[in-house]
Amino acid sequence: MKDIVKNTGQHHVESTKNEVSGNKAATFEEAVTATKFGKFNVILILLTIPAGLCAPFDTATMSFTFVAAQCDLNLSLNHKGLLNAIVYAGMISSALIWGFLFDVLGRKKLLIIGFLVDSVFVFLSAFSQSLGLLIVCKYFQGFIVCGPMAVLYSYLSEFHSTKYRSTCQLIIGMCNSFGILLLPAIAWLILPHKLDFSVHGYNFHSWNIFLLVSGLPAFASGILYLFLPESPKFLMACGRNEKALEVFRTVYSLNTGLPKDSYPITELIDETKLNLGNKHGGQVTANRTKIQALKEGFQQIRPLFFPPHLVNVILSSSIMFFVVMGLNILRLWLPQIFQTMTDYQLMNNNSTASLCTMLEIITPSNSTSTEKCVVNTDNSSIYINSMIVGSATLSAFFLAGTLIKMLGKKPMMVITASLAGGSCIGIYFSQYSYMVVIFSSIFQATSSLSSNLINSVTVDLFPTTQRTLAISFGMMNGRVGAMLGNFVFPYLLASGCIPPFFTVAGIMFVAAFISLFVPRTDKLSLR
Repeated sequence: MKDIVKNTGQHHVESTKNEVSGNKAATFEEAVTATKFGKFNVILILLTIPAGLCAPFDTATMSFTFVAAQCDLNLSLNHKGLLNAIVYAGMISSALIWGFLFDVLGRKKLLIIGFLVDSVFVFLSAFSQSLGLLIVCKYFQGFIVCGPMAVLYSYLSEFHSTKYRSTCQLIIGMCNSFGILLLPAIAWLILPHKLDFSVHGYNFHSWNIFLLVSGLPAFASGILYLFLPESPKFLMACGRNEKALEVFRTVYSLNTGLPKDSYPITELIDETKLNLGNKHGGQVTANRTKIQALKEGFQQIRPLFFPPHLVNVILSSSIMFFVVMGLNILRLWLPQIFQTMTDYQLMNNNSTASLCTMLEIITPSNSTSTEKCVVNTDNSSIYINSMIVGSATLSAFFLAGTLIKMLGKKPMMVITASLAGGSCIGIYFSQYSYMVVIFSSIFQATSSLSSNLINSVTVDLFPTTQRTLAISFGMMNGRVGAMLGNFVFPYLLASGCIPPFFTVAGIMFVAAFISLFVPRTDKLSLR
């Protein structure tokens, strides 16, 4: 009886092999679909959580560090703007370098090296005794983290079939939102406490410990990715099909519990011979040199700047520029605004006032007072309010799928950007602290959704070979916007209450207006 079952099972495997491969070389989509969804995919998604925390941690740790370190480092508003902006300056300056290394090193090596080096600079920032060293460390954090975070999207999606791939971006978006919620919780556990001590001449405070802890996700990610295989898509693109087949077999075996030799694909197509006739490039040379990889990388970029893609590149990049600028101006300055509200209430017997009245104390006066700088550590409301805002953002991602199906992506882009602009005006008119928190939550939730919707629409607007490049170009423009916005925002704050909030609102309304010109993508066929 066992022999009959065994023979039947073997017959089923052999028939499946014939059915899937059809005695011909399989495409990547056919090969990855045949691996099924199982334990390996679950493990990969779980490892995405600490990796997905790295970008929000690197960009937002300074927002909470300001609160505790402004006396130790003698920080002015302009210093705070510089520390927020310098991370994005690092990201922008490394964009082309990572694009090249993306093709040369492969996904796995870049993830390991990128996350480990990022953690080194985070740990170095924790030893900062001066503003100068902190600025240098934050710049290199941005320079480094840009690479592995871009690769993370590709790496995760390249182990999933089309059926599950659309969920990958949502998973990383949720990890980022979880980071926005988790970071203030970590700050709340560490920053309010007086942790002052010296080690070999280095003075440590609570904010040094906070920065040290914030580097743990990057360090853990770099170690964990050592145990994962290289992306089979990258291996196929390089002409290393035998190695790619071995990865597919391993994933298949882990997912199904069946032996590797029962994997139904026996041969893969040679992707290095694809796109040979494309006049704008796109072909990939097998076992290519670094110079060939660089040349072919530029060939992949060229089609974006020719019709019919040029108009869509301009539209998507412009929207990303304004949305990411507006989002990251207010997101990174909210803890400082919440701190100012707490300081005002402490100075005025817990009485509240309009936001504009409370913000009057944020700009140092011209007084020649020599009073000692004191940090208000009785500020639990800062972290609670920040977690409320983070929770609203995370909740919005759970509702997004249903709303997009009901309304469509383009209308959702217009609505979310408009709501973000309107809520920013609502912050200005807030007469009570709780109103500031409510409108801030609406702003961050809608603007975060808007930025993710742009990426989703970009995927629909461009063919497969240009999607990653189009998204990368748009993200680079968004980072330029975030950097410029954080340079300018301190001057807006110093000039009064109206300029900062109405400027951010105007930025979001411009993004909503440009979104009106984006083609409807809901009914576009997948290419």
